[in-house]
Amino acid sequence: MQPTTEPHNAILVEKTPLETYVPPAKPSLIGLSRSELADRLGEIGVAPAQRKMRVQQLWHWLYFRGAQSFDDMTSISKGIRADLAQHFTVDRPEVVAEQISSDGTRKWLLRLPSGDNVEKAHEVECVYIPETDRGTLCVSSQVGCTLNCSFCHTGTQRLVRNLTAGEIVGQIMVARDRLNDWADREDGTRRVTNIVMMGMGEPLYNFDAVRDALLIVGDNEGIGISRRRITLSTSGVVPNIVRAGEEIGVMLAISLHAVRDELRNELVPLNRKYPIKELLQACRDYPGASNARRITFEYVMLKDVNDSLDDAKLLVKMLKGIHAKINLIPFNPWPGTAYECSDWDQIEKFSEYIFNAGYSSPVRTPRGRDILAACGQLKSETEKLSARERQALRAMAMTD
Repeated sequence: MQPTTEPHNAILVEKTPLETYVPPAKPSLIGLSRSELADRLGEIGVAPAQRKMRVQQLWHWLYFRGAQSFDDMTSISKGIRADLAQHFTVDRPEVVAEQISSDGTRKWLLRLPSGDNVEKAHEVECVYIPETDRGTLCVSSQVGCTLNCSFCHTGTQRLVRNLTAGEIVGQIMVARDRLNDWADREDGTRRVTNIVMMGMGEPLYNFDAVRDALLIVGDNEGIGISRRRITLSTSGVVPNIVRAGEEIGVMLAISLHAVRDELRNELVPLNRKYPIKELLQACRDYPGASNARRITFEYVMLKDVNDSLDDAKLLVKMLKGIHAKINLIPFNPWPGTAYECSDWDQIEKFSEYIFNAGYSSPVRTPRGRDILAACGQLKSETEKLSARERQALRAMAMTD
């Protein structure tokens, strides 16, 4: 399909969240910084002189050992554990359903309570992709999505609210729980080695929570995933791109998908606010970018839309001077889409031209297509289910 390149006024560039987060009566400690943990300890009467040591103990149990209850934290006194349990939890998001693809990809539907009202709970999806040399976890940053990218299934979902830092970190902790991936693994290896902020939502429209979460994920005394193994993907929120480099310092990926503003306006409506020229300048200014820390440009291959050799030539020209890698993504179909994936021979020609121009241009192998877990396919399908069906899904997950 060749979409019109004329602006559609009905397509909003940004959505306003329908809700704000309401914490439960007993909040979880997951996602709190060290200073915030110290404040919580102060609230339950821990003396100032003891707080630094207790914070380090909590940090170790939460993020290195993956403790699922305060009773597990045996190096902390019983009295403090009892006080903590009275006021707080170490709850993660609840696994509502787990699907396993024929290629080994796993997708979890995770339930996020809103205050103490179960009926107002919302869900996000998180995907684990095992490979021979790594295990990549795709993490969500919002319930729904801020944007309306026309080729993306997630973009068709309403934006309900931003996730908290705890809900973002909690997705990684759930994955480690389900994969038995904490410090006590017998062989000492890790199944989750890489994190990509490429799930539901636009991370840079939830900047503070994403920053705080990723700083915890990258902390060497906790979850301990190197910042060079954490990638934040954005559709192009230009004002926060340089800020992300300064305050988070992870790898950057840009959802580009078009080389002309008129087409990108259609595919990625955010382009109307931050056009390609401004986006590329922000990439040139990204702190720490180098040949060893290249910016990844994601380019979904859409048949007869953006896959011509003229597009490839312009892509090479416009990225000149940027330490770049181009990921070519075969379009992953989803129910109701009018787009088609580019023919394989055309993808190969496109990739070959970029490679010969001096850029790495791998073609991403589609993973988890059979469970709608591939790039651009995530969406909380349980929006369509009845209460009885949702209850059945939760029961299945509990017995897994």
